[in-house]
Amino acid sequence: MSLKQLIEKCKSNDTKAQGELYKLFSSKLFSTCLKYSRNYVEAEDNLQDAFLIIFDKIGQYKNKGSFEGWLKRITVNTVLQRYRSEKIFDIINENIEDDVDIELDEASISIDYLLKIIQDLPDRYRLVFNLYVLDGYSHKDIAEMLDINIGTSKSNLARARHILKQTINNYKSTQRLQSL
Repeated sequence: MSLKQLIEKCKSNDTKAQGELYKLFSSKLFSTCLKYSRNYVEAEDNLQDAFLIIFDKIGQYKNKGSFEGWLKRITVNTVLQRYRSEKIFDIINENIEDDVDIELDEASISIDYLLKIIQDLPDRYRLVFNLYVLDGYSHKDIAEMLDINIGTSKSNLARARHILKQTINNYKSTQRLQSL
Protein backbone atom coordinates (compact mmCIF):
# COMPACT_ATOMS: atom_id res chain seq x y z
CA MET A 1 0.00 0.00 0.00
CA SER A 2 1.38 3.43 -0.89
CA LEU A 3 1.74 6.21 1.66
CA LYS A 4 -1.01 8.17 -0.07
CA GLN A 5 -3.41 5.21 0.24
CA LEU A 6 -2.40 4.72 3.86
CA ILE A 7 -3.15 8.38 4.60
CA GLU A 8 -6.53 8.14 2.92
CA LYS A 9 -7.45 5.06 4.98
CA CYS A 10 -6.34 6.87 8.15
CA LYS A 11 -8.62 9.76 7.18
CA SER A 12 -11.46 7.19 7.23
CA ASN A 13 -10.48 6.15 10.79
CA ASP A 14 -9.24 2.73 9.62
CA THR A 15 -7.53 1.40 12.76
CA LYS A 16 -5.39 -1.08 10.82
CA ALA A 17 -4.09 1.76 8.65
CA GLN A 18 -3.47 3.86 11.76
CA GLY A 19 -1.43 0.99 13.20
CA GLU A 20 0.61 0.80 9.99
CA LEU A 21 1.19 4.55 10.02
CA TYR A 22 2.30 4.31 13.65
CA LYS A 23 4.76 1.50 12.81
CA LEU A 24 6.08 3.45 9.85
CA PHE A 25 6.79 6.72 11.66
CA SER A 26 6.89 6.03 15.41
CA SER A 27 10.66 5.57 15.69
CA LYS A 28 11.44 8.82 13.86
CA LEU A 29 8.85 10.76 15.81
CA PHE A 30 9.99 9.18 19.07
CA SER A 31 13.49 10.53 18.50
CA THR A 32 11.93 13.97 18.04
CA CYS A 33 9.97 13.54 21.28
CA LEU A 34 13.05 12.35 23.12
CA LYS A 35 14.99 15.39 21.96
CA TYR A 36 12.45 17.77 23.49
CA SER A 37 11.31 15.75 26.52
CA ARG A 38 12.85 15.59 29.97
CA ASN A 39 13.29 11.82 29.88
CA TYR A 40 12.39 8.60 28.10
CA VAL A 41 9.05 8.06 29.84
CA GLU A 42 7.89 11.60 29.09
CA ALA A 43 8.97 11.12 25.46
CA GLU A 44 6.79 8.00 25.25
CA ASP A 45 3.81 9.95 26.62
CA ASN A 46 4.46 12.78 24.18
CA LEU A 47 4.64 10.34 21.26
CA GLN A 48 1.26 8.85 22.19
CA ASP A 49 -0.26 12.31 22.54
CA ALA A 50 1.21 13.34 19.19
CA PHE A 51 -0.29 10.33 17.42
CA LEU A 52 -3.69 11.00 18.95
CA ILE A 53 -3.53 14.51 17.51
CA ILE A 54 -2.17 13.24 14.18
CA PHE A 55 -5.05 10.79 13.80
CA ASP A 56 -7.53 13.47 14.84
CA LYS A 57 -6.13 16.08 12.42
CA ILE A 58 -5.07 13.86 9.51
CA GLY A 59 -8.11 15.04 7.56
CA GLN A 60 -6.48 18.47 7.44
CA TYR A 61 -3.45 17.15 5.56
CA LYS A 62 -3.94 18.17 1.93
CA ASN A 63 -1.19 16.05 0.31
CA LYS A 64 0.92 19.17 -0.16
CA GLY A 65 4.46 19.22 1.12
CA SER A 66 6.22 16.50 3.06
CA PHE A 67 3.91 14.28 5.09
CA GLU A 68 6.80 13.42 7.38
CA GLY A 69 7.43 17.14 7.89
CA TRP A 70 3.75 17.60 8.75
CA LEU A 71 3.98 14.76 11.29
CA LYS A 72 7.14 16.21 12.83
CA ARG A 73 5.58 19.68 13.12
CA ILE A 74 2.59 18.24 14.97
CA THR A 75 4.89 16.21 17.21
CA VAL A 76 7.08 19.20 18.11
CA ASN A 77 4.01 21.36 18.77
CA THR A 78 2.50 18.61 20.95
CA VAL A 79 5.63 18.47 23.11
CA LEU A 80 5.92 22.26 23.27
CA GLN A 81 2.27 22.56 24.30
CA ARG A 82 3.15 20.79 27.55
CA TYR A 83 5.64 23.50 28.37
CA ARG A 84 3.57 26.51 27.34
CA SER A 85 1.29 26.15 30.34
CA GLU A 86 4.22 25.86 32.72
CA LYS A 87 6.05 29.03 33.62
CA ILE A 88 9.42 27.75 32.41
CA PHE A 89 10.05 30.80 30.25
CA ASP A 90 9.82 33.44 32.95
CA ILE A 91 12.45 36.06 32.28
CA ILE A 92 15.49 35.79 34.49
CA ASN A 93 18.27 38.31 34.63
CA GLU A 94 21.57 36.66 33.82
CA ASN A 95 24.77 38.10 32.48
CA ILE A 96 25.74 35.61 29.80
CA GLU A 97 28.06 35.98 26.85
CA ASP A 98 26.00 36.46 23.69
CA ASP A 99 27.65 33.68 21.74
CA VAL A 100 29.53 30.82 23.32
CA ASP A 101 31.65 28.57 21.14
CA ILE A 102 31.83 24.97 22.24
CA GLU A 103 34.95 23.12 21.19
CA LEU A 104 34.51 19.39 20.85
CA ASP A 105 37.13 16.73 20.61
CA GLU A 106 35.00 14.11 18.92
CA ALA A 107 37.34 11.31 19.97
CA SER A 108 36.76 12.04 23.66
CA ILE A 109 33.04 12.88 23.72
CA SER A 110 30.43 10.45 22.48
CA ILE A 111 27.21 11.46 20.78
CA ASP A 112 25.31 9.65 23.55
CA TYR A 113 27.00 11.85 26.15
CA LEU A 114 26.20 15.00 24.15
CA LEU A 115 22.55 13.98 23.82
CA LYS A 116 22.40 13.23 27.55
CA ILE A 117 23.79 16.62 28.58
CA ILE A 118 21.44 18.39 26.18
CA GLN A 119 18.53 16.44 27.66
CA ASP A 120 19.71 17.38 31.16
CA LEU A 121 19.43 21.11 30.40
CA PRO A 122 16.60 22.95 32.16
CA ASP A 123 13.44 22.84 30.04
CA ARG A 124 13.52 26.40 28.74
CA TYR A 125 17.15 26.09 27.64
CA ARG A 126 16.78 22.60 26.15
CA LEU A 127 13.75 23.55 24.07
CA VAL A 128 15.30 26.70 22.63
CA PHE A 129 18.65 24.98 22.03
CA ASN A 130 17.03 22.08 20.18
CA LEU A 131 14.76 24.30 18.11
CA TYR A 132 17.56 26.68 17.14
CA VAL A 133 20.64 24.46 16.86
CA LEU A 134 19.29 21.04 15.98
CA ASP A 135 16.18 21.95 13.97
CA GLY A 136 17.27 25.28 12.49
CA TYR A 137 14.35 27.47 13.57
CA SER A 138 14.94 31.23 13.78
CA HIS A 139 14.58 33.12 17.05
CA LYS A 140 11.46 34.73 15.60
CA ASP A 141 9.93 31.30 14.89
CA ILE A 142 10.93 30.02 18.33
CA ALA A 143 9.42 33.07 20.01
CA GLU A 144 6.12 32.44 18.21
CA MET A 145 6.13 28.71 18.92
CA LEU A 146 6.86 29.14 22.63
CA ASP A 147 4.93 32.38 23.13
CA ILE A 148 8.00 34.25 24.36
CA ASN A 149 9.84 37.28 23.04
CA ILE A 150 12.85 37.07 20.74
CA GLY A 151 15.21 38.35 23.44
CA THR A 152 14.14 35.55 25.76
CA SER A 153 14.84 33.02 23.01
CA LYS A 154 18.30 34.49 22.45
CA SER A 155 19.16 34.60 26.16
CA ASN A 156 17.92 31.04 26.69
CA LEU A 157 20.10 29.85 23.80
CA ALA A 158 23.12 31.68 25.21
CA ARG A 159 22.51 30.19 28.65
CA ALA A 160 22.13 26.67 27.17
CA ARG A 161 25.40 27.04 25.31
CA HIS A 162 27.10 28.34 28.45
CA ILE A 163 25.89 25.39 30.53
CA LEU A 164 26.90 22.91 27.83
CA LYS A 165 30.36 24.48 27.56
CA GLN A 166 30.85 24.23 31.33
CA THR A 167 29.64 20.63 31.40
CA ILE A 168 31.90 19.61 28.52
CA ASN A 169 34.90 21.37 30.06
CA ASN A 170 34.25 19.62 33.38
CA TYR A 171 33.95 16.29 31.56
CA LYS A 172 37.22 16.88 29.68
CA SER A 173 38.99 17.80 32.94
CA THR A 174 37.71 14.64 34.60
CA GLN A 175 38.82 12.54 31.62
CA ARG A 176 42.32 14.09 31.72
CA LEU A 177 42.65 13.44 35.45
CA GLN A 178 41.56 9.84 35.02
CA SER A 179 44.14 9.28 32.29
CA LEU A 180 47.03 10.43 34.54
